[in-house]
Amino acid sequence: MTATTFSVRAAEPADAAAVAHVHIASREATMPYLPPRRRSDAEVEAWVRDVIMPTAAVWVAAADDGRVVGYAAVRGDRLDALYLLAGVLRQGVGSALLSAAKAHRPGGLTLAVFQRNTGARAFYARHGFTVVDTNDGSRNMENEPELTMRWQPVTNSTRTDG
Repeated sequence: MTATTFSVRAAEPADAAAVAHVHIASREATMPYLPPRRRSDAEVEAWVRDVIMPTAAVWVAAADDGRVVGYAAVRGDRLDALYLLAGVLRQGVGSALLSAAKAHRPGGLTLAVFQRNTGARAFYARHGFTVVDTNDGSRNMENEPELTMRWQPVTNSTRTDG
C-alpha cells in the first residue's frame, strides 16, 4: 500500500477498529522478534476503544482514500504509541504524527522503545529524542529490553541585560 497523500486528525470513537488494525499489523510487520500475541483482534480493539481513546490524546493519519494508516497516542507527557502500516513507512506519516504529539506536549515527551527496534530508535533520534534510561524488559509484558527516550524542546536562554 502506498499513501501518496495523507492527513492527520484527532481520532474519533469510530476509528477504534482501524487503530487496532494498525497496531496489530505494525507490530507483526516490524517486530517479528516479539512473542506471539496473547490478545485477539477483538480484545485489541476493545483495549483501543475502552482504554486508549478515553485516556489519551490520539491522532490518526488517514490516506487520501480515508483509510487509517497510522496513529499516535499521548498520555500525560508520554508518547504511549506511534504505529504505522508497513506500506507507509518513510513517507512522512510518522513524522507528521510525532509533530502532532509534540505540539500537544510542547514541554517535552518521553517514550519507551524496544532495544531491538533499531528503525524506531533511529527515527526518534532523528527527531531529537535521547536515551535517558535502559531496562532489561521487566517493565513490559513482552519482557523485551527497552530504552526510555526523551525529547525536550530547545529553549532560547539567551538573555541580554541592560
